[in-house]
Amino acid sequence: MDTKNLVEVQIFGHGYTIRGEADQAYILGVAAYVDRKMREITEKLPVASLSKEAVLASLNIADELFKERALREQRDQELGDRAARLNAVLDDFIRSGAS
Repeated sequence: MDTKNLVEVQIFGHGYTIRGEADQAYILGVAAYVDRKMREITEKLPVASLSKEAVLASLNIADELFKERALREQRDQELGDRAARLNAVLDDFIRSGAS
């Protein structure tokens, strides 16, 4: 049984049928985000080619993704460091209380 949804979206004036497992609202939201990014690109740097606009929008979206991943990795590292320090303090407390 196929559980994928078919959703009609509009991106930069073109219609696309998107097939995915996510619900319709999510797919529409992602498509709206891509549409918004493409429109931002053309406002800043008008280019004559739809493919160039799509590539530039993709690069901007990928840049956002990479920055978010780096931030998440940094936060994960900081959280791991804090957890290690807490465990060390807790171990010291347990050892000192056991004596």
